[in-house]
Amino acid sequence: MITYDRLFVAGSWVEPSSPELLDIRSPHDRAVIGRAAQARPADIDRAVAAARAAFDEGPWPRTAPAERIAVIRRLNALREARADEIAGLISAENGSAAWFTRAGQPGLTRQADAYLRAAEGFGWEEALESAAAPRAVVRREPVGVVAAVIPWNSPFSAAMAKIIPALLAGNTVVLKVSPENSLSMGVLAELLERTGLPEGVISVLPADRETSEYLVSHRGIDKIAFTGSTRAGRRIAAIAGEQLKRVSLELGGKSAAVILPDADVDTAVRGLRFASLLNNGESCIAQTRVLAPRARYEEVVAALKDLVESLQVGDPADPGTFIGPMVRPDQQQRVREYIELGIMEGARLVTGGPGIPPELEGGNYVTPTVFADVDNSMRIAQEEIFGPVLVIIGYDDEDDAVRIANDSEYGLSAGVWSADEDHALEVARRLRTGTVTVNGAAISFDGPFGGYKASGIGREYGAAGLAQYVELKTVTV
Repeated sequence: MITYDRLFVAGSWVEPSSPELLDIRSPHDRAVIGRAAQARPADIDRAVAAARAAFDEGPWPRTAPAERIAVIRRLNALREARADEIAGLISAENGSAAWFTRAGQPGLTRQADAYLRAAEGFGWEEALESAAAPRAVVRREPVGVVAAVIPWNSPFSAAMAKIIPALLAGNTVVLKVSPENSLSMGVLAELLERTGLPEGVISVLPADRETSEYLVSHRGIDKIAFTGSTRAGRRIAAIAGEQLKRVSLELGGKSAAVILPDADVDTAVRGLRFASLLNNGESCIAQTRVLAPRARYEEVVAALKDLVESLQVGDPADPGTFIGPMVRPDQQQRVREYIELGIMEGARLVTGGPGIPPELEGGNYVTPTVFADVDNSMRIAQEEIFGPVLVIIGYDDEDDAVRIANDSEYGLSAGVWSADEDHALEVARRLRTGTVTVNGAAISFDGPFGGYKASGIGREYGAAGLAQYVELKTVTV
């Protein structure tokens, strides 16, 4: 049993405004695994006031970039030293399989290193080459107080993607995390406490949606950085627009995996094991729409059926488990309702279904499911399910495949599978998404990550992600 009965506000652990602790329950068996204080508006006021003072009057925004880089290196080293503990806590809180949370730890290092490389080569102050202004400089300065709001599905990755560039740029930060992640984010707060950041620079506050809206609406906030659902993103964008706050949004997805006619189906399906079903399917980049050529359609259907039925479902702490439970009972119910909807819409149920094996009924489990004979207009093909549910859509030719892949309100990610990498790259260029992987390649943390259309505004990772946290100032003499 882990207990966090205080909140990490402005660099210190303080008494919360409400003494009531939230029970943190295991998605595997719904047992209480910890308790944690939750922030209320009064705690938000305290954190924002401290962040405002630290930005307006404190040393952090005026430290040299090299000093800020050193602090982030220290944070990264501290996290690496507790990587196994962090991975275990995320599995316990979220139901994410142990293989996924452990594999994600080196990824966090690569993510941080990419930001550090960007900061070292960033043009913090550059001479403006202009005959009309022979003495002029362009400065990149911090935006101010950042409200960083992250979801529950990959808490450390989402948190680091925001706080690292925000701090590197000299901003102060109020990080709002999901109640489900109160334990792992408590560890993050402990790490931040040891980095040597000045008072007020950062707070880590678990809180509900109402308190989150209070934070992003707060007049002391200069920029909002949000990862979460498109619905919530629209609400945040409206608040930011009304108050003219800077905003970046990483939102939902319904990514397509385009299997070209020359692809090796077995290789593609082995790759989709990770690309489509990572983190129990609770991933915004999951390639859950599988587009297959009609001439090889049943071959793809049979291969995906065999794949999904081979995956072990169960206790996320078991090293053999590939798919664990959904994070909460309401998320479990949501996914099961989408499976029932797919049957009602007339899709062919290839494997899975709304039922749950008796031995897993004590947790938030769903049965991994594959639908075939899916029309792209069906809701199961258009709406983000956020669970281990795949739909297989047939296409006539390459133009038809591109049309179907782009026929979505989302545009976050996609995959192309082909024996010809050059041709796959040509197809990738035609897809209206922020990220495309070819033959299961890993996403580069040096490149920008983000979405087209309803999948978001702005980019994360590398220099493009760092640029989201600065203002541009031109000084002419």
